[in-house]
Amino acid sequence: MPALDRRLRALACIAAVACRASGPAGPALGAPAATADSGLAADSGGGEPAAPGADEAAVRAAMSGARSPAEVVAEVAARGGLPVETSTGSFLFLCECGPGVWSFAGDGTGWSPVPMVALGGGWAALELDLGDAEGQRYKFTDGQAWIADPWGRRFAYDDFGRISVVRSGEAHLERWFGVAAAGLAPRPVDVWVPAGGRFTHLLVAQDGQNLFDPAALHGGWRLDAALPPGVLVAAVHNTAARFDEYTFAPDDIGLGAPVGGRSADYAALVHEAVLPLIEAAYGSGAVRGLLGSSLGGLVSLDLAHRDPAAWDAALSLSGTLGWGSIGLDGPTLVDALAAAGPAGPVLYLDAGGGGPCADEDGDGVPDDAPESSDNWCENAWARDRLAAAGYTLGADLFHWWEPGAPHTEAAWAARVSRPLDLFAAR
Repeated sequence: MPALDRRLRALACIAAVACRASGPAGPALGAPAATADSGLAADSGGGEPAAPGADEAAVRAAMSGARSPAEVVAEVAARGGLPVETSTGSFLFLCECGPGVWSFAGDGTGWSPVPMVALGGGWAALELDLGDAEGQRYKFTDGQAWIADPWGRRFAYDDFGRISVVRSGEAHLERWFGVAAAGLAPRPVDVWVPAGGRFTHLLVAQDGQNLFDPAALHGGWRLDAALPPGVLVAAVHNTAARFDEYTFAPDDIGLGAPVGGRSADYAALVHEAVLPLIEAAYGSGAVRGLLGSSLGGLVSLDLAHRDPAAWDAALSLSGTLGWGSIGLDGPTLVDALAAAGPAGPVLYLDAGGGGPCADEDGDGVPDDAPESSDNWCENAWARDRLAAAGYTLGADLFHWWEPGAPHTEAAWAARVSRPLDLFAAR
């Protein structure tokens, strides 16, 4: 098929996983010192160690006007997070709510609004005694809008979107803001903490804002419904630089100029910022894996290839494995994986869609048939290349085909339990 048609088809497929706004990215958060015990985080106490009462003192300074609320939030968000429990058992809330008069409402108040103190600049604060705060949910309201705590650590989703949680020992989500390294833009990392905080398996997942939010693209992955017990997930949000960060080399996909080639920097982000943060706040986990779809699947395999000793598995759904040869005649990641041979991590490849498959441009990748979809041809080709290079199907290489499945979050949600169960069995 004409090269332009092939690039446009690739772009339509890849762009199915898009960036979407997910709240404040936050100030850049460096790697905290590792202090937590491995695999135990019943209710995360935070990342960087702080003197007892430091978070309380910081928030009280913001409430009194002695310190900037924005400065305090950036500091506290890198440690224990909001809200802050005081030495007497009350809770301090600090909200970047915006203009207007704001109130707190939640389970602890019977959802009756409690007025907050305006601090100026769109900030509001409140100290509240909630009794047993376990599992209590809350929001802020100006009488018209109801919003989740913009900088809150713990949260869940209900029929109205994201809702904040004061404290939880049950399985829940936590958000870290401004995670950055290697010159890449700061981004949030959402963490799925298993019940009781105990875990044996750590999974670093790409396109994090699409994994748990039911309002995400195509309904999201709803990953929490598929996760086996004992798996902690670090869901790294993507950014507008997704094409660059998730690819190992430039390629031409019809955007006017080649794009891509910064996955080494993304690998640095994971190793220098994400993993140290997780280890400090939650523990290390005995088994580590990577998960992603489309370009997220590609970069998951890439990270496992770059540092095979660091990972036990890489799980790729509908991975864009022809990258490098879509519009340019360059090498693919499959070439590199085949050349290296089995290196330790178990690889999972899958796709929906179907063929026929064709290599009309003679670059060795059968990705030229316009009727093919969901990277089916590229993944079947990768399976065969890797098996020929020494990988063993059913041992260190797994492949699944879901005929006709589209390139969407809903399709990945429908089959993600398969690779997750494989990972949990490691």
